[in-house]
Amino acid sequence: MPRETIGRPMEILLVEDNWDDARLAYEFLKDGCIQHRLTWLWDGEEALEFLHRRGKYARVPHPDLILLDLGLPRIGGRDVLADVKSDFELRDIPVVVMTASKDHEDMLRNEQLQIDGFVSKPVDLEKFLGLIKDLQRFWHADLILPAI
Repeated sequence: MPRETIGRPMEILLVEDNWDDARLAYEFLKDGCIQHRLTWLWDGEEALEFLHRRGKYARVPHPDLILLDLGLPRIGGRDVLADVKSDFELRDIPVVVMTASKDHEDMLRNEQLQIDGFVSKPVDLEKFLGLIKDLQRFWHADLILPAI
C-alpha cells in the first residue's frame, strides 16, 4: 500500500563505515538538489536495528532508499541485504550497493543479489545522481528532483 508522501523529503539510509565515503555521498545528495533526510549508520547491526525499528529506533520512518556498503563491521552488508530482501515490509525498498571497484560490481552481478543498482567508490557525482534519478520509478512523487 503506497504511503502518503507528497511534499516530503526522501528518507535515505546510508550504511557506510568509511567517514570519507559517507561524507561524499552526503555532499553529492546535497549538491544534486535532491530533497532528502539522510540517516547515516556505520555498521550492519545498527542498520538492522534501524530497519526493524527496534530499541532506540522504534519510531523512525522506513527509508525510501538504502545506500549500502558490503564491507561493514559487526554484521556484513550481504547479511543486511539478505535480511531486507527476505522481510515482507522491507523487500520493496530499493537498495544501491556502494562497491570498491568495477571488478567488484561484476562479481556482485554474478551473485545475482537483489539490488537495484551499483555505485563504484570513489563515488562519481554524475553516475551517483543519475542512478538516484533512474530509481525515481519506485517513488514517483516521493522523489523531489530539481527542474532541468
